Amino acid sequence: MPSRKEKLSLGAFLLFTGHHVAAWRSPDASDSQTLAEFVQFARIAEEAKFDAIFLADMVGVRIDRIEASSHKAHSGVYPFEPLTLLSALAAVTSRIGLVATVSTSFNEPFNVARQFASLDRLSGGRAGWNLVTSTEPAAALNFNRSVLSPHAERYQRAEEFADVVRGLWDSWDENAFVRDRESGLYFDPDKLHVLNHQGSHFRVRGPLNIPPSPQGRPILVQAGSSGPGMDLAARTAEAIFTAQQTLEEAVAFYSDVKGRLAKYGRAADELKILPGVFPVVGDTESEAKEKFEELQSLISPEVGLDLLAGFLGAPEILTAAPDGPLPPLRETEGGKSRQALLVELARREGLTVRDLYLRIAGARGHWQVVGTPTQIADQLEERFQNYGADGFNIMAPTLPGGLTDFVKLVVPELRRRGLFRDDYEGTTLRDHLGLRVPQRAIRTAIAAE
Repeated sequence: MPSRKEKLSLGAFLLFTGHHVAAWRSPDASDSQTLAEFVQFARIAEEAKFDAIFLADMVGVRIDRIEASSHKAHSGVYPFEPLTLLSALAAVTSRIGLVATVSTSFNEPFNVARQFASLDRLSGGRAGWNLVTSTEPAAALNFNRSVLSPHAERYQRAEEFADVVRGLWDSWDENAFVRDRESGLYFDPDKLHVLNHQGSHFRVRGPLNIPPSPQGRPILVQAGSSGPGMDLAARTAEAIFTAQQTLEEAVAFYSDVKGRLAKYGRAADELKILPGVFPVVGDTESEAKEKFEELQSLISPEVGLDLLAGFLGAPEILTAAPDGPLPPLRETEGGKSRQALLVELARREGLTVRDLYLRIAGARGHWQVVGTPTQIADQLEERFQNYGADGFNIMAPTLPGGLTDFVKLVVPELRRRGLFRDDYEGTTLRDHLGLRVPQRAIRTAIAAE
C-alpha cells in the first residue's frame, strides 16, 4: 500500500443522542439536552486530539408526517442553535476546532460573516462554517416562503453568498488595527477594504465590523456532492463533508473534486476531503455486530420509511411495498447527490425498500463500518492511503458511548500505524488541517475618506 506523508484528520460529528435513528431508545445513549453533556462530548474529542467538532442544523420541524416524526429524535428539533452552542463550548475548550452548519437559503451574508468572525475571535482562531443549501420543504415555511427554491437557484445563491462572506472576512488586513496611543491612530485606513458587492441576489457594501482572528478567517466547509456542489467546493471551500459507499466511489470523487481546483487557481492541498464514517466498534467482530443489531432492532417501520422518504425526496416511498424493490423515482429538488447515492446503492446490492431504510438508519447514506479496532483501522487506512479521503468525520452511533469506543479502541490503533497525531502541533483549526491562511483576494480597496 502506498504511504502518504501527512497524517489523516479526524472530526467528531456530534448529533445529539447519536447518529443512529433509534439511538435515543438505547439505554447506552445520553439524552444530550444539556450544555454539560455537550461539554463532555467536546472534551472527549479534544483529549483525543481531534481536529474539530462538527454540528449539523435544521430550521424546520417535520410535522407533515407527524406519526413518524413523533417517534424520532431527529425530526428537526435540536437542543441548541449551533453557533450559540459552539460559543459556549469555545469557553471550555482550548484547541479543538468548532464547525457549525448554517444554510445560505434563509440567511443574509453579513449576519453569517459577522457571527462566524465573532466565534473565530472568541475561540482564538478555531471556527469553521459548514455551508449548506436547505433541502427540507418544511424550512421554507418558516421564512415567508411556500416552497423551496429549485436546486440550481439554491446553488447560484450559495455561490454568491460564499463570495460575499469571504469578501467581508477580508475587510481588514491582519495588522490594520495599530492602536497607537501616542499618535491617536486606532486603525490604518489604507488597510481597510470595502466590498461594495452588487450581485444577482445580494447588495452588500461592507466592511465587516469585526477584525480578523489568529487564523485570518474561519475555515469554509461545504457539504454537498452534486455537480454544482463539487464546483462550489472546488472554487470556495477548504474542506468538504461528503458521502461515498465504496472505495472506488470515494477515489473517483476525490480525484474529481481535486481535479477541479486548478480551474480556480488552487492547489490540491488547499481543500481537504473529509467523508462521514459511522463506526460500530467491539473488542471482537461478534460484539460489534451485536451492538449494531441491538440498535437496528429499535427501528420501527414508520420511522424507517419516513427516514428513507425524506432522504430520497420521495413521499411515495411511504406507500411502497417494504419488501419490494425501490420504485422508479423522479429527480428531487432536495438533496440530489444523496438521492443518487441511495438509488445506486439499492440497485447495486439488490436491496428492498426495507433493506435500504435499515442500511441508512445509522449513517444516512454515509459509510458504515462495523468491526474490531483493527478491522476499522484497516478500512480507514485503505481509503486514506488510496486517496479516497484526507480524513474522516466520525459519526458516533450513540453519544457518548459510540464516541468513547472509537477514541479508546480505534484512535490508539491509528496512532500505532503513524496515521494520526499524538498531540496538537498548533493552536488554530487551520493548523490542525494543514491549511494556509488564505490570500485576501475577494475585496475592493478604497482610499480612506
